[in-house]
Amino acid sequence: MRFIDGHTPANDLTYDDVFVVPGRSDVASRFDVDLSSRDGSGTTIPIVVANMTAVAGKRMAETVARRGGVVVLPQDLPAEAAADSIAFVKSRGLVADTPVILSAGDSVSDALALLPKRAHRAAVVVHPGTGAPQGIVTEAMCADVDRFARLSEVLDPNFVSMPVDSAPRAVFDALTDQHLGVAVLTHPDGSMAGVLTRTGALRTGIYQPNVDGDGRLRVAAAVGINGDVVGKARALVEAGADLLVADTAHGHQEKMLAAVAALSAADLGVPIAAGNVVSAQGTTDLIDAGASIVKVGVGPGAMCTTRMMTGVGRPQFSAVTECSAVARARGAHVWADGGVRHPRDVALAIAAGASNVMIGSWFAGTFESPGDLKTDPSGRSYKESFGMASKRAVAARTATDSAFDRARKGLFEEGISSSRILLDPDRPGVEDLIDHICSGVRSTATYVGARTLDELHDKVVLGVQSPAGFAEGRPLPSGW
Repeated sequence: MRFIDGHTPANDLTYDDVFVVPGRSDVASRFDVDLSSRDGSGTTIPIVVANMTAVAGKRMAETVARRGGVVVLPQDLPAEAAADSIAFVKSRGLVADTPVILSAGDSVSDALALLPKRAHRAAVVVHPGTGAPQGIVTEAMCADVDRFARLSEVLDPNFVSMPVDSAPRAVFDALTDQHLGVAVLTHPDGSMAGVLTRTGALRTGIYQPNVDGDGRLRVAAAVGINGDVVGKARALVEAGADLLVADTAHGHQEKMLAAVAALSAADLGVPIAAGNVVSAQGTTDLIDAGASIVKVGVGPGAMCTTRMMTGVGRPQFSAVTECSAVARARGAHVWADGGVRHPRDVALAIAAGASNVMIGSWFAGTFESPGDLKTDPSGRSYKESFGMASKRAVAARTATDSAFDRARKGLFEEGISSSRILLDPDRPGVEDLIDHICSGVRSTATYVGARTLDELHDKVVLGVQSPAGFAEGRPLPSGW
């Protein structure tokens, strides 16, 4: 990475402050660009979903891993719940999506409550004994129907059913004239394996799932720095977690360094990520303690009030640039955590040297995030998000404390406790956003002449722009 004038700017920069200069390129197609990382996470696209309770659930983990990213389960999950979530992700297919599953005796209200949990907005009605699919239910079928009516009265039995090992192209072709737009894939015994939409069939040819050595989807899990850190981490690894993230807001502190050193000494057999820091020294200390991945970012997140509350933090582009240079020299890696609001920001984080980019609130407003889908007075769909240092998150984290301790900790929080994240009507599912992001990063690589993420970092030429320069690049769909 270098700047167009050959000089590194004296001031720290955000993503908005920089732009990529197009260069001579022999990369003919976006599909010639390999987006996989080398940091041990297994990602085939540079996306890590942050360990936020409002974002990183098992449904998100399944979907993102199928497209090549990885989700970090929150540290607040009870051990049993974390193990269940990991087992769920490990049991999912690499092609077929997991639908809402109901029986013919369930009510229309049951279906309406669950349909918003899936981007394809369909539920499969199966035989309770054999698991064989009997029909499909959509929201349109439930419209103007008594909420206590049984699904046997509204389901559509005329659906496309194909073997689970069918070629995605064959599924796509079979759905061409099918109004439901979703095929049910079945095992040889006739039981349901999952569903696949036309768009899902296309995606299987574009993305490579992030899988472990046994061919199962990968999932990561976070641990805090208090209590029996090694014991919690060992339980997560034994449950199947593929990567551990030692996580706290201020990663450059003695308790974090001790926790990482203990995790490293335990030799649990998985990569260790740790953070968050924004300096070369913080990166060095975490690597020395045993981290192979350092999370970079203090204060750039949409739900974070740290900078306004404390003045602590650093513009994210410069933080990633400095920390990644140190990590690369040591054979380690960094994840750029926070501050991305557009596909360009993900590309710029990679240009700065990050191996992956962590995304939180941007993915909160999707069908796959754990929260319930709600509607505001103007009819727009949204989900609630909140920061992991907010009063809401602290209250959940300290539920077992005494009333006095909970009340005392509740006086000090940094982060937004409730924010409405609207669903983008054009990109309501996390896969839609992944398409959006990866398309931008691939295109950036073609402008630079890079076929890999490392080449993007090595070849990119950057410039510094004024706020007016950034504003000039914004589209104006309504004109002037």
